[in-house]
Amino acid sequence: MQENELRQWKTLSKKTILDHSKYLKVESHAIELPDGEVISDWPLVVAPDAIIVVACTPDNEFLCFRQTKYAIDGITMAPVGGLVEPGEDPFAAAKRELLEETGYMALDWTPLGSHVMDPNRYSGMRYLYLAQNASKVAEPDSDDLEDQQLLLLKQSEVETALDAGEFKVLGWTAAIALALRRLSQD
Repeated sequence: MQENELRQWKTLSKKTILDHSKYLKVESHAIELPDGEVISDWPLVVAPDAIIVVACTPDNEFLCFRQTKYAIDGITMAPVGGLVEPGEDPFAAAKRELLEETGYMALDWTPLGSHVMDPNRYSGMRYLYLAQNASKVAEPDSDDLEDQQLLLLKQSEVETALDAGEFKVLGWTAAIALALRRLSQD
């Protein structure tokens, strides 16, 4: 079968089965598969889109957090990240989150792609960015709930943390790996 012959699933209907908050909605979709089979109760998770920013200073130090997260056992490393507000452009959200969480602004931005978190259940898009030449312009003004420490790490330290699995969220791992790949191409 050629790529242009691939057929997508069709949504026949959908209904909300849980509207928990602005952070989580669960829908049940009736879908038709390419072979004509109908599945009447396909679950879809609707969560807000988010951004992930891998930021570096002019001295090539990476801004990373050591932090806790409710669904992660222990401590994790993390880049800057946050939700895209309703109606907000993802790039504007990336710049806003970098400033809020770290007090830094960056001069040079490179989009690293947008990715669905789960190809069959959705759960939001993640927009990834590399922010270079980031300088501190203010004190952080973050509303994050977790305990966290902002670190300035050398590239070798970020690579070691990545290889050791210290970025415990798939989206963070992907963003760091893509940023390191992009930096190696420059």
